[in-house]
Amino acid sequence: MEAPLTNRFLSTLPPAYRKSLMDRMVPVAMPRRMSVYQPGEVPRFSYFVTSGLVSVVSNLEDGTMTEIEVVGAEGISPWLQLLGNLSVNSSCFMQVAGTALRLPFAEMREEFENNIDMRRSVLAFAEHQALVMGQLAACNRRHIVDQRLARWLLMVQDRVQTEELALTQEFLAAMLGSRRTSVALAAGEMQKAGLIRYRRGKVKIIDHAGLVKRACECYTVMQGLMNGLYK
Repeated sequence: MEAPLTNRFLSTLPPAYRKSLMDRMVPVAMPRRMSVYQPGEVPRFSYFVTSGLVSVVSNLEDGTMTEIEVVGAEGISPWLQLLGNLSVNSSCFMQVAGTALRLPFAEMREEFENNIDMRRSVLAFAEHQALVMGQLAACNRRHIVDQRLARWLLMVQDRVQTEELALTQEFLAAMLGSRRTSVALAAGEMQKAGLIRYRRGKVKIIDHAGLVKRACECYTVMQGLMNGLYK
C-alpha cells in the first residue's frame, strides 16, 4: 500500500536526510484500536502518521481512562520514550483508522541520539505536545463538558480532515473523562443547535464555526500552538 508524504514532522527535516530515512520506512495501515504501546512497554516501532489519529490515555485503577494526548499527521508516535528510560504508564492506540510510515523504534532512537536535525525536530515536537497536554489538564479541570466536547471534536477534525467521525458516546465519555450521561446530554444539545449530527456511533460536524464558538478558549490556544510549531 502507499502512504503519501503528508506527515508534517518529516517535512521539517533536510531533504537529503529525509529521503535516506524514508528509504528505510515501511508504509502501513493503522486500523482503529490498534495498539501502539502498552504501559511499561518498550515500543517496537515509531510511526510517522500520514492519516488517522493516535490517542494516548492514562489508565486508572478503577478501569477508567482519560485521554491526555492526540497525534495526527503533524507528528510522530511514540515520542516520549525517545527522551529517556523511565517507564511510561500510559497506553497508546489508533483512535481513528489511518496510515503511517513505520520505522523500528531502536533505529528511531539511534537517529534521535546521533542526528542533530532529528533531535531538534523531536524536541520541538515534544515541547509542543507538553504545552498542549498542560492546556488539556487545565481544560479538563475547569471547563464544562459541553465546551470540552466541542473542543475535542474540533481538535480531532483538524487532524483527520473529515467531517464524519466514528465515535460512540461511551468512547467520547472515556476520552473526556466524563460520565456517559453528561456527554449524551451535551451531544444532544449540540445536535438540537445544528452543530453536529449524531447517529449510530457516528458524529458529523455540520457547523464548524458554530462549534468553535461553543468550545472553550483552549481550542484557540491549541490551534495557535499547532500553527506555531510548523510556521
